[in-house]
Amino acid sequence: MSKTIELLGISHDVYSLSILINCFCHLHIVDFGFSVFGKMLKFGLEPTTVTFTTLINGLCMESKIHKAVEFFDDMVARGYQPNVRTFNVIVNGLCKFGKTNVAIGLLKGMADRGCEPNVVTYNAIIDALCKDELVGEALELFSQMRNKGISPDVITYTSLIHSVCKLGQKNQALALMNEMVEWNILPNVYTFNVLIDALCKDGMVSESQNTFNVMIQRGVEPDVVTYNSLIDGLCISDQFKEALALLKQMVGRNISPDVFTFNILIDTLCKKGLVSNAQNIIKIMIQRGVEPDVVTYNSLMDGYCLCKQIDKARKVFDLMVTNEIADILGYSILINGYCKCKMIDDAEELFDEMSHKGLVPNVVTYHTLIKGMFQAGRPQNAKELFKDMCSHGQQPDIVTFSIMIDGLCRQGNLDEALALLKAMEKSRLKPNVVIYSSLINGTCKDMIRTSPF
Repeated sequence: MSKTIELLGISHDVYSLSILINCFCHLHIVDFGFSVFGKMLKFGLEPTTVTFTTLINGLCMESKIHKAVEFFDDMVARGYQPNVRTFNVIVNGLCKFGKTNVAIGLLKGMADRGCEPNVVTYNAIIDALCKDELVGEALELFSQMRNKGISPDVITYTSLIHSVCKLGQKNQALALMNEMVEWNILPNVYTFNVLIDALCKDGMVSESQNTFNVMIQRGVEPDVVTYNSLIDGLCISDQFKEALALLKQMVGRNISPDVFTFNILIDTLCKKGLVSNAQNIIKIMIQRGVEPDVVTYNSLMDGYCLCKQIDKARKVFDLMVTNEIADILGYSILINGYCKCKMIDDAEELFDEMSHKGLVPNVVTYHTLIKGMFQAGRPQNAKELFKDMCSHGQQPDIVTFSIMIDGLCRQGNLDEALALLKAMEKSRLKPNVVIYSSLINGTCKDMIRTSPF
């Protein structure tokens, strides 16, 4: 290492060697950084707080959080005073690796070490608490931060807005947005995107459009994520024409639609049974150099199945298999399509093919085929599938039991249906209206069948 340092023409001083350590750390070869640190000590040079902080950061970057904490403790033991940057590095590292309580402990002890935390310190912990959905604790820390005279910034507010949105607290999110504006803290594109997306997902499309207008008025340029959220919201609320108008506006702003944009539109059209329109969107998509993905093809296949154009659905599926992108959802969609078209043998064949391809059917796949078997008058096959599902570690849920009990009752197997009801209750699942209705109908049919009159 000494020869390398000499060959590189690096001076034997703390400043130059600290820069070299920083380079190694950013190249994710922190061990080389420690080799330079060793040479620094050998040369009789005194490392600075910056040197220690750089190495702690290097260890955090390489996910060596335990070593980072040990080295931080070693730094303190050697009599070096960590500065706010040192604390921020170790606090951020601890938060990223789920050790938020340890980070909070360090925050509390900073003042005792003669170092005051800043907005960066608080932001790391608030963000970690928000990601753990501990919003109450995050807001408490936020309040503590302001009481200490530390002004929150756009990162603080964005973390809080994101977390309250995830919990469905849209009004609190809007209140936080208004508060940050009052404090002259300008929301960035990410802040607006978080709020717009949450409002759209909650069906509050007019509120999301108002937020979008505020965004434009404040000179914050929307991006593809902004438009995708709004287009999705409009499609969910059955405002497809408005979604297309927004797409045109998006292109007019030189923001290129991505695969997510096109998939939203294609899926909406397919669900409406407008598959030919969806195909036109796919053509435009390809012309713009955006490759359709598994989501695109699954939506198209689902659209064909809804229109009972099963042959076209199969062609799409075969294309997916050729391109090696067919997934469990794709299989489930086509199995469902076959069941609805009363092509139960084709559905069963496709189900068997899944295991040969190394795909494990999920609960939805089993539900689809079990229901299809009952509808095709094959209760024995349905029961075998139910057993197969349980033996393969797929836990039956309320939907599974609803399908099974309804199917058995319709077939006149009331005793088996009641036995399943008991099994369901043992699984701590509460029967729903569908199950009770099925059992009542089944009991009535059984009484009529066994009545001597």
